[in-house]
Amino acid sequence: MTQIPLLPPPFPAAEFHSRLKALRTAMAARQVDLLIVNQFEHIGYFGGYWSTGSMYHAFLIPIDGEPVAILRALDAPIFRELSCFTEYVAFNDSANPLKTVAQTILAKGYGAAAIGLEYDSNFLTVNRARELESLLPNARMVDFSHIMWEMRQVKSPLELVYLEAAAEICDRAVKAAFDVAQPGINEREVFTAMTGEAWRSGADNGAVAVMTSGPRSSMLHASLGHRTLAEGDIVHVEPIPRFRGYSSRMQRPKSIGAPTDEQMRTAETMIRIQDEQYRAMKPGAEAKEVDRILREGILAAGLRDSYTGITGYTLGFVSAPRLSDFTRVFLPDSAWQLKKNQVFHMYTSARGMSFSETIVVTPEGGERLTKMDRRLFY
Repeated sequence: MTQIPLLPPPFPAAEFHSRLKALRTAMAARQVDLLIVNQFEHIGYFGGYWSTGSMYHAFLIPIDGEPVAILRALDAPIFRELSCFTEYVAFNDSANPLKTVAQTILAKGYGAAAIGLEYDSNFLTVNRARELESLLPNARMVDFSHIMWEMRQVKSPLELVYLEAAAEICDRAVKAAFDVAQPGINEREVFTAMTGEAWRSGADNGAVAVMTSGPRSSMLHASLGHRTLAEGDIVHVEPIPRFRGYSSRMQRPKSIGAPTDEQMRTAETMIRIQDEQYRAMKPGAEAKEVDRILREGILAAGLRDSYTGITGYTLGFVSAPRLSDFTRVFLPDSAWQLKKNQVFHMYTSARGMSFSETIVVTPEGGERLTKMDRRLFY
C-alpha cells in the first residue's frame, strides 16, 4: 500500500472574506442589495460548504453584514463543520424551502430591495424563480447570471495548492491502475485499483474516474464495462478526483502487450502537438490561437478526419450536477484571452488513445500540475 500524501489544510476564513469583498463590489456595481446564491459551486466558493441537491437551498449575501445560509435541517451540521460563517436558517423536510427563503428575506428587511438572482443556476428552475418572484412582490429582481462563474476564473495561491493536491491524486490513481492492467484482468479490477488509490490519497467525491478498454477505448464518456483485458487492447483511464471540491484531471493510455510502431508514432505525435499548445498558454494569448495549434496540428498529421470537439475547458471548484465547467472552452471561435493562474483541463484524442493534463497559465506558458510521464504506457 502506498503512503498517504500530506494534504493541505482547509482554507482560512480570510480566503472567503476576500472572495466576499470582491463579490460585493460586483453587487454594488449592479445596485444589488441582496444576492440569492443557489448554484452549488458558488455556495461552496463563497460560503465554504455544500450539501445535497435533494431540496432547494440558498446562501443569502447582503451588500453589508453576515451572509445567511438557508438549508435543510439535516444539512445544518455540515454547514457548522465546514463554513467560516455562522448564521443559518434550517427548514424541516415538510417545509417549502422557497417560502423559508422569502420569509428570511422579509425578516431581514429586504422585501422591497433589489435582489440578485442566478437565472443561469442549475437549481433555480423556471418554476422556482417564478415562485420567488411571487413571494417577494415588492422586490426588484436583478439578473446576476454569469458573474460568479467569471469571478472564479483566476485562481488564488491557496486554490492552486488544492488543485496541485488533486493533480497528485490523479498521478497516483493512474499509476495504481496501470500496475494492475495486465492480460487476463477484468477491467473492473483496474477501475477498483484506480478509484481506491484516489480515495486513499484524499479524493472527496464518489465518481472519481472514467475507464474504458479495447474497442471502446475511444469512448471518452462510456460507462464501465465488464471486459477481460487481452493482448492488443488499449486501456483508457481518466481520474477526475476532487480535493475539497477542487478538481484536477488527466488522461493516459496503456497498451496491453507491446504497442505497434504506428501506435507509438501516433502517441508521440499527439504529445508533441499538445506540448506546443501548452507552451503557447501564456497570459494574453488568444484562446482560439491556442486551440488552433492542437486542432490543426492533429488534422494536418492525419490522425483524425475531423475535429469538432473542444480542446480544453475550465477547472476549479466543481460540484454535481455539473461534472465539468464550460465557462471557458477552447474552440476555433473562442474570442477570449488567457489570464495568469487560470487552470484548464487540456485534452486530445485520436485512434483510440487520449492524453490530457491539468494546466495552469503562467508567464512562461502552460505549466502541468499533473506530473505523470507523457507517453503510451505498456
